[in-house]
Amino acid sequence: MISTRRGWLAGLLGAALLGTPAGLSAARAADGPVVVFAAASLKNALDEALAAWGKETGKQARVSYAGSNALAKQIEAGAPADLFFSADIAWMDYAEKAGTLRAGSRSDVLRNALVLAAPKDSSAKVEIGSGFDLAGALGGGRLAMANVEAVPAGKYGKAALEKLGAWNGVKDKVAQADNVRAALLLVSRGEAPLGIVYATDAVSDPAVKIVGTFPADSHPPIVYPLAVTKDSKNPDAEALIGFLKSPAARPFFERQGFTVIGEEKKS
Repeated sequence: MISTRRGWLAGLLGAALLGTPAGLSAARAADGPVVVFAAASLKNALDEALAAWGKETGKQARVSYAGSNALAKQIEAGAPADLFFSADIAWMDYAEKAGTLRAGSRSDVLRNALVLAAPKDSSAKVEIGSGFDLAGALGGGRLAMANVEAVPAGKYGKAALEKLGAWNGVKDKVAQADNVRAALLLVSRGEAPLGIVYATDAVSDPAVKIVGTFPADSHPPIVYPLAVTKDSKNPDAEALIGFLKSPAARPFFERQGFTVIGEEKKS
């Protein structure tokens, strides 16, 4: 069973921050569901993978999806997560330095790509490369991006635009969102003519299309690490990580466009 309701997270987080022991002990009960804090871009693939795990084992998982930056800070503040699945290395490093991860449990699991997306009926044509005219392609509209200073997708996007010489032309035209799925929604609804999202996000929404892919060397590698939190008492947490890294889970991630680390040469 998978729960993604924001109200559930708000209640648990509130209990953690207000120092309510009952809220924490219930969430971290050894026989309760595994609580997963995961990057928003993982939603489709992870929902499917966890449903398969639940069907196979009879176990339960509850998921909160948000920007990796928000999740890392919530865990640091005491939010009751068993697993942290980040969309970049930097925020996993942050969690590790904050002492919120179980030693030796961290591993890199997935890779992704960065793309320029447009509404499905858009006639936009963009050749992404050094000096490309992204400002002109916007046609007076806004560029949807996740927060460029904190959210991984936004940070990758800004880095790519800076390297390609396009950032100065669009930095005042960016519509920043709390996470990459929120940025995707602006494009999907036609509120932004273009948006920078992960390839997997664009695949997940039939109302958008990919009009260009950023060169892999224009931004840091997009890597998704996964780890158990230090305070997790759930014995199923390690088992769930094992499943998510197993061949059984691989199709759920690949179907959404992720590359499974360790499988690149086998594909």
